[in-house]
Amino acid sequence: MAITKEYRRKRIKQRVRKIVAGSAQRPRLSVFRSNKDIYVQLIDDFTGKTLVAVSSSEKGISEAKGTKIDQAKLVGKAIAEKAVGMGISSVCFDRNGYLYHGRVKALADSAREAGLQF
Repeated sequence: MAITKEYRRKRIKQRVRKIVAGSAQRPRLSVFRSNKDIYVQLIDDFTGKTLVAVSSSEKGISEAKGTKIDQAKLVGKAIAEKAVGMGISSVCFDRNGYLYHGRVKALADSAREAGLQF
């Protein structure tokens, strides 16, 4: 059986999710990367609620010109600003089985620069 990208990502995701869990004080920063957009959420796993969500398809971010990496940087900055506004300064990063490279790395770096700690 050939291992597809989706299967590989699913296995990595399951391995990471056994360890990483978010709480109200330190929510999980979950990243989803599609071919066109990038989505990020702050999740409290104990209550099963999404605290904050931002995507590159939102009004201010989608209108900005630039590459997908530039959009990922804007999404990281936006999620950090919303989180700091809610009083959240520390999160645990869940790359969701994606490699820490490219858009995922750009999002994480810009969120760190905007004030989130992980």
